[in-house]
Amino acid sequence: MKILMVCLGNICRSPLAHGILQHLAQKHSLDWEIDSAGTGDWHIGHAPDHRSITVASKYGVDISQQRAQHFHTDFFEYYDRIFVMDEQNYKDVIAQATTDVQREKVTLFIPGSFVPDPYFDAKLFDPVYKMVEKRCLELIEELR
Repeated sequence: MKILMVCLGNICRSPLAHGILQHLAQKHSLDWEIDSAGTGDWHIGHAPDHRSITVASKYGVDISQQRAQHFHTDFFEYYDRIFVMDEQNYKDVIAQATTDVQREKVTLFIPGSFVPDPYFDAKLFDPVYKMVEKRCLELIEELR
C-alpha cells in the first residue's frame, strides 16, 4: 500500500503523520510506502519544522531526514490513499483531481474532523503528535 499524508506546508502535521505511520508500519512488518506533501510550495526541500522533529524524537520517531515537497497531480496515480489534515487541504487536493477514482483516494486524515496546525502555537505540537499517533494506530488496524 502507498499512502500520502498532506498538509499545508509539509513541515508540521504531514511529516508527523508520515513518520508515525511509517514507524508503526515497520513495527507491524507492513510493506507500506508512506510519504508526505504540502499544498503550498513555500518549504520545498526543507526539513520538517524543528518543533515537529523534536516532538517526534521525544516519542522515538525520527523525521529529521524528510524533505518537504509540493503536492502534484502525479500523486493521484502513484498513491493508493491520500490523507489530508484539514478541510482546506481537502479542497486544494480535490480541486486538482480530474476523475472520480482520483477523488475517491482523498479523505480527511481524521474522518469528520481535522488536525490543528501547530505552526503558530508551539503548545500544540505535543497534543497534535498524540492525535496523529492515535489515528495512525487506527489506520494500521483499518488498512492492514
